[in-house]
Amino acid sequence: MVKPCQFIEVSGAPFERGVSYGSQAAERIRIGAGHYIAQLAAAKFGWDDIVAAVAQYLPVIEKFEPAYVEEMRGMAQGAGQPFEAIVLLNARTELLQLAKRRARGEQPLQPGDIVDAEPDGCTGVVATREATASGRLLHGLNWDWKAECAETAVVLKVRREDGPDLMTFCEAGQLARVGLNAAGIAITANYLESDRDYRQVGLPVAFVRRKVLEQQRLALAMHCIYTTPKSASVNNILSHVHGIAIDFECAPDETFLLHPSDGLIVHANHWQSPVALSKLKEAGVANMPDSLYRDLRVRSLLEPQARAGQVTLDSMKAALFDDFETPWAVCRPPRQSLTTNLSATVAMVVMEPALGVMEVAMLPALNKEFSRFTLDMQIQPESSAPAPAAIG
Repeated sequence: MVKPCQFIEVSGAPFERGVSYGSQAAERIRIGAGHYIAQLAAAKFGWDDIVAAVAQYLPVIEKFEPAYVEEMRGMAQGAGQPFEAIVLLNARTELLQLAKRRARGEQPLQPGDIVDAEPDGCTGVVATREATASGRLLHGLNWDWKAECAETAVVLKVRREDGPDLMTFCEAGQLARVGLNAAGIAITANYLESDRDYRQVGLPVAFVRRKVLEQQRLALAMHCIYTTPKSASVNNILSHVHGIAIDFECAPDETFLLHPSDGLIVHANHWQSPVALSKLKEAGVANMPDSLYRDLRVRSLLEPQARAGQVTLDSMKAALFDDFETPWAVCRPPRQSLTTNLSATVAMVVMEPALGVMEVAMLPALNKEFSRFTLDMQIQPESSAPAPAAIG
């Protein structure tokens, strides 16, 4: 039997809600941190190395948002874990890459170096309001990662006094991964890799997602994604209940945009922007060749409905359940990856932001039962002003 993810609700000042989060999720945090610490140790990246790496990233995190450091310190206290273990959970992609380079004797990082992927895959999809039967935007994701992480997943609801409440699906101990907020902003993310990765110590991507979900205004959420320097490439799909959806393909130092086609955005784990591909080198497909058809499969299943304005939450789920070429599928059961992972679609997350609804199925290739979570929405009325006329 597949266990559902744990639900956690917190409020108060950053340290206070961190303590509450840590105490409620203590066992899952212990399991998750232990898993990554053991994996790093196997790569001869021990606890002293983790502490040193956290010290390297901490000033970047603190400059970006000091409250996140306070929240993680509270979480460490609540969970009975070292502070560095909590930072590890929020920067695990970056630290796993440092360990790989250490194992290959390739430190320090040099411009032009390419780092092997830990394929934190995903297939993300948005159906705009024009494409759906309800007239409400839909946003979903299959999260492909280590199968063991099904034991550590949580849905975290944060009650805030200084901005919109938010709800995020993530690994226990993380500040955010996939989610929506009470202002109607939603975000999902996909792994990308390029030849620009790990030339700089940028912000770990989990903190960017949390900042996006704290925004009342879509423009400020976009600014956060677009301008924040990162260590590595990442894809973010951002949407808003009033109909805007944009895909941000982010290199560490530059961002490229993709817009809906036939009412859909679909993205897997390879670069799609022609501008991006003219400027950087795709480096992830070697470890995730199935990415090249996962987005095509989801689009082909939804496109006829999207053109007719008939996409529903159920039809989006059906597309994300696609098992073409299983176990190398959109929705895949646990299988050995091309590196060392037991890889799986760990969770399917679908959201209807206008209603504040998030549904989550853990290990969906083995389990089609969804848990439903809701967030009280405070969406500002849509402007009634007509769109500006086209010029020319």
